[in-house]
Amino acid sequence: MSQARLRVSCLLLVTLATLIHLVGGSVAWQAAGIGALLLYLITLKGQLTRMAKGLLLAAGALTLLALWRSPSPGLLLFEASGRFAFFATFVVALSMLRLPAYRSRLVRRCGQSMLLQPPSRRYPILSLGSALFGIILNIGVLNLFAGMIEKSNTLSAAQGRAWVQTARQRRMMLALLRGFSLAPLISPMGIGVAVVLSSLPQVTWLQLAPYILGAAGLIFMAGWAVDFLTGPHPPAHKARIAAPSLRPLAHFSVLLLAIVALVFSIAWILQLRLPIAALLGAPTGALIWLAWQRRRLGYGGVPAAVTTMHRQLPWLLLPSANEIVVLGAAGYLGHLCVGLVDTQQLAPLLVVLNPWGAFNAVLAMLMVVGLAQVGINPIVTVTLLVGLLPTLGIEGLSPALIGASLMVGWALALMSSPMTASMLILSRFTGVPAQQIGYRWNGRFLLASIPLLAAWFAWSPF
Repeated sequence: MSQARLRVSCLLLVTLATLIHLVGGSVAWQAAGIGALLLYLITLKGQLTRMAKGLLLAAGALTLLALWRSPSPGLLLFEASGRFAFFATFVVALSMLRLPAYRSRLVRRCGQSMLLQPPSRRYPILSLGSALFGIILNIGVLNLFAGMIEKSNTLSAAQGRAWVQTARQRRMMLALLRGFSLAPLISPMGIGVAVVLSSLPQVTWLQLAPYILGAAGLIFMAGWAVDFLTGPHPPAHKARIAAPSLRPLAHFSVLLLAIVALVFSIAWILQLRLPIAALLGAPTGALIWLAWQRRRLGYGGVPAAVTTMHRQLPWLLLPSANEIVVLGAAGYLGHLCVGLVDTQQLAPLLVVLNPWGAFNAVLAMLMVVGLAQVGINPIVTVTLLVGLLPTLGIEGLSPALIGASLMVGWALALMSSPMTASMLILSRFTGVPAQQIGYRWNGRFLLASIPLLAAWFAWSPF
């Protein structure tokens, strides 16, 4: 067996074993998933980025500390390893939706329809569209749409005006970035929801929804306003071209709602928490979508869909190694930190933070954004804070408010930090340094949106 096939087989075993454990509660299957995960990590030698390697080293160091300080290190390490396996399963399950999406003519028609809208409607449509596509494609939406933007934003399309071409590039790329960063907020299947709800079992998505959807609305409106006010607004060309229909985007929205409804139905029928239902619903939805695309091949397209998915698994899963390690190691570290911290030793910190009440949610949001600027991935910060802050028992700071503020901080970090993967992808397409995109292009938006979000969390009516 080739090493690539071995990695894919290990990931599939991790996914299957973890799902059986989460649905049926079998500890034996959880142990099998952890064993397959360890084998998978061993095969990744020489394949990881510096951040992924650094997180694995930190996980190793904290493991040694747990063996030394924890009263029951075996149980703590087993539970933390289960968290690692859960997030690896999450990445695998959500990746399945990329296959039918990348092969879909509907997706291509949506992209062209959004990019060819008139300037007055381009920002909201492109921003909302990239948020919707980001739910399914994750970071792949940046590669897909950024490539489309570069092809469509030609000098001839700008009537020979180079400054118009440059301005359009900036405005469309920012709409794409901000929309993509909203996907973890608006999606019940997003990684932000998975991190928060898996760490806060007492919180449901419906409790998070008023905070995060309201914040997403503020971010969207602030971005649209800044885009309009900062322009520029060149005079329209005399020969007006009819804007393409938005019907493909409406069809895609119906498809997305159907997938989300499938996830909620699984959660309701099987009495599962939403993140676990998403792990079952995403592959099921992907298979149904793929079968629909191949329905003319007989038997409802199911055999052809299964064959296609089996053949494309290496293409789907092998590039996800760094994403799996970063997310899984962050979950592992967060669980160990919470298990090793003595809450009684945090009493002095509680004395300082308690008078701030709900405003601590704003401080948590700003901490996620600030640490992202120096290279600390928001996944790490959110995982640690969502585990530690609820243990302090700060008056006026509910678990739902904590989770929502951290998710919003995560979204803002994706829009601003020059060290995130999203910013590096846009820098590659535009040829503009990531620092310039994050701070100069996006600076006015951040100055406008952060005070609005601070007020939203500090004086939220919920």
